[in-house]
Amino acid sequence: MALYLIGDVQGCDSALGRLLDDISFSPSRDTLYLLGDLVNRGPESLGVLRRFKALDGAARCLLGNHDLHLLAVAHGIRGPGRSDTLNELLDAPDNRVLMDWLRQQAMALDLHVAGNRLLMVHAGVLPQWSAEQTLQLAAEVQDALRSPDYLVFLRDMYGSTPVQWDAALQGADRLRVIVNALTRMRFCDAQGRMEFHHSGGLEQAPEGYMPWFDVPGRRTAQDTVVFGHWSTLGALNRRDVVSMDSGCVWGGCLSALRLDPQQAVGPLQWTIHQVQCEAAQNPRKA
Repeated sequence: MALYLIGDVQGCDSALGRLLDDISFSPSRDTLYLLGDLVNRGPESLGVLRRFKALDGAARCLLGNHDLHLLAVAHGIRGPGRSDTLNELLDAPDNRVLMDWLRQQAMALDLHVAGNRLLMVHAGVLPQWSAEQTLQLAAEVQDALRSPDYLVFLRDMYGSTPVQWDAALQGADRLRVIVNALTRMRFCDAQGRMEFHHSGGLEQAPEGYMPWFDVPGRRTAQDTVVFGHWSTLGALNRRDVVSMDSGCVWGGCLSALRLDPQQAVGPLQWTIHQVQCEAAQNPRKA
C-alpha cells in the first residue's frame, strides 16, 4: 500500500500511463492524489479525465486553474484561449458526465502520516491561513461548485481582485480570493497581497514580493505543503514545502511523490519518481 502525489498532468495521458506503470500503481492497493491542472495544453485531456473518473476512490483530485477554466468554457461562460487544447474533451459524448464529475473534486486536501500533517493545494496558501482554515475556506468554494447555482460561481470567479484576504469578505469577492490563492498564486508580499503578473522562478520575484512559502510567520510553516502550478520554480524539496510541477507539458518530467502510510512516527519521508515527457507542443505559458 502506498500514497502517491502527482503534479500537473495537463492532458499528458501517455506520460501519466507510463508513470503509473513505473510505480506499479494498483487501484486496489494504492491511492493517487492529483495536485490540480489535470487538463489543457497537453494533447490528451479527455483520456486523463476518463482515467481518473474510472479510478473512483483510488484517485482523489484537486482542481487547478486550468480545470476551473475548462468548467467555465464547457458551460459557455468563457471562450477558449488560443493555447487551449480542449476541443476533443468539449466535443466528447460523455462531456456532461465528466464536467459533473470534475466539479465534485476538491480545492485542498490533507493527510496525516507518521504524526505529520501534509497539506495539498494546487498553487499556494496565504501566509495568514492555518492548515485548518485553508481546508475550511476550500470547502466554501467546493460547496459553491457543487451547488445547483454553480454557474453563478463560475461567472464570478474570474478577476485578480481583491488581492488580499480579509475575513470580512463576502460573496463573490470572498470566493475569488480563495480561488486565486489556491489555484493561481506564486508571489505575495509580507502582508499577503498577491501578485499575478510574474510566473518566473525565485530569482524573478517582483520588487516587494516573495514566494508565498517564504513569507515570515507563515502559519503553515510547521506542516508540509505540497503543491504544483509553478513549473518554472525548479526542484523544491524542503521539509515544509515540496513543489511537484516538473513541467511535463513543456517537455520536462511528470513526477510522483511516494509516501508510505505505515511509516513509523518521525520526520516525514518520501521518494520521488519521474518519467520524461514528450517535447513541448505549445509556447510556454502557465
